[in-house]
Amino acid sequence: MDEGDFTKARSIIFPRNVLVGHGVLGQIPEVCKEFGLSGTALLVTGPKTKDVASEKIKMRLDDGGYDVHSVVVGEATKDNLDKVEEVAREVKANFLIGIGGGSKIDLAKMAAKDLGVEFISVPTSASHDGIASGRASIKGEDGPLSLDAKVPLGVVADTSVIVQAPYRLLASGCADVISNSTAVKDWEFARKLRGEEFSRSAYSLAVYTAETIIDNADIIKPNQEESVWVAIRPIIISGISMSVAGSSRPTSGSEHMFSHAMDRICPGRGLHGEQCGIGAIMMMYLHGGDWKRIRDALIKIGAPTSAKELGIPSEKIIEALVTAHKVRSRFTILGQEGLTYEAAEHLATITKVI
Repeated sequence: MDEGDFTKARSIIFPRNVLVGHGVLGQIPEVCKEFGLSGTALLVTGPKTKDVASEKIKMRLDDGGYDVHSVVVGEATKDNLDKVEEVAREVKANFLIGIGGGSKIDLAKMAAKDLGVEFISVPTSASHDGIASGRASIKGEDGPLSLDAKVPLGVVADTSVIVQAPYRLLASGCADVISNSTAVKDWEFARKLRGEEFSRSAYSLAVYTAETIIDNADIIKPNQEESVWVAIRPIIISGISMSVAGSSRPTSGSEHMFSHAMDRICPGRGLHGEQCGIGAIMMMYLHGGDWKRIRDALIKIGAPTSAKELGIPSEKIIEALVTAHKVRSRFTILGQEGLTYEAAEHLATITKVI
């Protein structure tokens, strides 16, 4: 290759500070000052998280000399995104703080990107790995859309707050990270067959996070702050792997396509991470890997491994498997033609998903 033939260039943006542990919520003003943030803060929160964390954060920021406003929103929809951006413009917000589960943080990171301001991620639950990523999910007419968004300037994850959330959310977050096991196999598959751009660093981070959760599955239990401590770091690092890759490739493959298909077919029945975990069991079987190891880890954590546990008819699982390849134009083990009905039924049956 001649010296002038190489033209690649890309910006890799990471959170500058990830603060995790007991009681760290109270350090929000110090974190903001460390980043040089000043002026007006807009807290993007929900009805439940308002009492759990937002009021405490508002008091601390008030004491720190910030002008603090709040906007209470629900799901990550276009209407709620417009609401956040409208309020941010009205109060002339200098930065945003997303407080809550996935939807509030997604809304904050999308609004921050659109407005050209910084944002800090403050999870009150850990149901998926979007806490620290530059990707966001917004509900569209045909299901959730994965979009580019703002990488948080910092993450403040208070384990004493997160442990108060329903354990199902943490188990879902763990399942989401475990599903990296098949996402990376799909990515490597696409590299070999299609010459797709590949990052060994992002791959290694995604594998590390999945293996960490699987290896510690025995000690991730309900109502234990230590369990949050063990799980939250891999969940955050999983999100960072996307920044390294410049895409969601290391954490989203055929198992996520299955989950998105489920969202369209049976909306609201399973959590994102739960569906990805079940998808990973089946996709690992297709890859010829140790699918039983994934299933066993999910069982230990308390995440669902079957349609029955999600309250979903077997036929819907098969339908999602048959249509999953159409969800997005990403090359995976599902190929371009997808699975036949018979192959999907066999896959779900042999892995005991149905």
